[in-house]
Amino acid sequence: MAGKIRASDIEEVKARVNIADIVGEHVSLKSAGVGSLKGLCPFHDERSPSFHVKTTSGFYHCFGCGESGDVYSFMQKVDHVSFTEAVERLAQRIGFQLTYEEGSSKASEGGNRGRLLAANAAAEKFFIDQLALPGAAEGRKFLGERGFDRSAAAQFGIGFAPKSWSELRDHLKKLGFSDEEQLAAGLLSQGDKGPYDRFRGRLVWPIRDVTGQTIGFGARKLFDDDKGPKYLNTPETPVYHKAQVLYGLDLAKRDIGKSRQVVVVEGYTDVMAAHLSGVTTAVATCGTAFGVDHIKLIRRVMGDDSGLGEVIFTFDPDAAGQKAAMRAFGEQARFSAQTFVAVAPEGLDPCDLRLHRGEQAVRDLMDSKVPMFEFVIRTVLKNYNLDTVEGRVAALREAAPIIADIRDAALKPGYTRELARLTGVDIAEAQSAVSRASRNASAASSAASSASNSPAAATENIHADASAEPATVTGNTFAVVTLDEIARDPAVRLERDALMAILQHPTAVSDAHMDDACNAQLSQPSLDTIRAAIGANRATRANPTWLQDVLNDVPQSLTPLVTQLAVAPLPEEDEERIPLYVRGVVASLIERDLVRQKSDLVSRLQRLGADCADESRAISQEILVLENKRRDVRGY
Repeated sequence: MAGKIRASDIEEVKARVNIADIVGEHVSLKSAGVGSLKGLCPFHDERSPSFHVKTTSGFYHCFGCGESGDVYSFMQKVDHVSFTEAVERLAQRIGFQLTYEEGSSKASEGGNRGRLLAANAAAEKFFIDQLALPGAAEGRKFLGERGFDRSAAAQFGIGFAPKSWSELRDHLKKLGFSDEEQLAAGLLSQGDKGPYDRFRGRLVWPIRDVTGQTIGFGARKLFDDDKGPKYLNTPETPVYHKAQVLYGLDLAKRDIGKSRQVVVVEGYTDVMAAHLSGVTTAVATCGTAFGVDHIKLIRRVMGDDSGLGEVIFTFDPDAAGQKAAMRAFGEQARFSAQTFVAVAPEGLDPCDLRLHRGEQAVRDLMDSKVPMFEFVIRTVLKNYNLDTVEGRVAALREAAPIIADIRDAALKPGYTRELARLTGVDIAEAQSAVSRASRNASAASSAASSASNSPAAATENIHADASAEPATVTGNTFAVVTLDEIARDPAVRLERDALMAILQHPTAVSDAHMDDACNAQLSQPSLDTIRAAIGANRATRANPTWLQDVLNDVPQSLTPLVTQLAVAPLPEEDEERIPLYVRGVVASLIERDLVRQKSDLVSRLQRLGADCADESRAISQEILVLENKRRDVRGY
């Protein structure tokens, strides 16, 4: 077993890796100023981006939920790996050979998650190799009948699981993977006589996470004597959670981010057909209904905050497809992007559409999309006999809340008129139904709000506040202060801006002015403590570990504030003018402190009696020195 990774290697790997590249595999990032990027937070659900990444410092911070850290902590949280695994994975990514303190330079096995991923990768290669063998003829036939050739199979990593109870198991055991590891990875199933291959006699698709790592498999039945389900997926494992993964996202993520469009289809072959037809933003769920976690995943990758993006669902026109559409509609409000539905003619799915009508037909399907609201309204109305008064009234009663729920107020009148036309009622009657539905929704919302503000809830809130950190300094404990809170006080805004500039661009400040700034008194206690930590490390401010050194010298309760200061965008957007801005704001802080010192000296001078001539001259000399220094700083 390898020993502890050498500390210098940990810092070297972090210095060589661009944090934006790692975060960008999970979050669609946009420019937020010089050296600063922002996107939707991967750790909480939000509509507008508050997650900031600072490439110069290598840190991130979410101004919404408070999550912050460096590239290692990001990988630990988003990929659920240990610190050691995070270091080893990044080192492997950049081809850096780690050294371990006990003398071994061989990488450790990286813990349970790393072993499961390695087992999946080995299984994927095994399945791919099997697809070329005689026993996989039925699998190749299946693909061929659906218009997929050898290159398509290779593009999507499709393989074949042989009709054997232990061929994969035996192969992986030769590679060093135990039965326990294979069971944990979902590659084996446990029977009365022991473990056996979970996938047998099936065509196999690798299911990958957004970074491209294989975390599970989906397998399609090929033989009549297979009594299992049509599709069999990997069960829930430490690395595979079906509600949090979308098939094809690893291939689609780049184009999703560029085009601000995602197409949600219903199966693996539909994803393949869409991509091969040029619709390269297609993804599919893996044996589960489209849900909230899928929405969060799509929003992060798409950067869904402007409302300009498109989410297109393709559903079969049958009862199951309509049910899936209604489930998706129930969650569509979680998107800022516009949602649409595309239904192919004659109920063909994208795979069959490509096979029978060609790739252009798949592309045309996306162009024929209709707004989700329109599709759902029409779906609801199909359930009623609109030839009768009772049917029209019931249909109006059920469809009106759908229109009342439309976020864009400009769309409501048009949909209200369309509802009147489709149901055959007067426009005034439709408007009345929609207004009534809106009032009912508001009343329900008010009732929920009142419940949350009840005496019991209020007591709960008081208890929650009582458990928070104190608002004042008590011993070594500081309140958790945010940049927004500081920004509300003009008196400390300069202090905040100066510390932001120093933490983000420490080498832009001269040694003399760095000393003066670090000796200045700040009025905000938390900022003053951070100033002291900066001062303690100012001699090493050119080192890559500069920010981490400062973090190590502040109380733990202040580390989020330090990270916020180090990540928040500076007000100067011109990269060439950044050093000038930094020097200017630091000079302003120094000048303010010089004015404070002068004021203190003038006050002392005024209190001196006539018999203190020597002390008076000395103080006057100090005031003169301060004035000269102030002029120098002002001209800096």
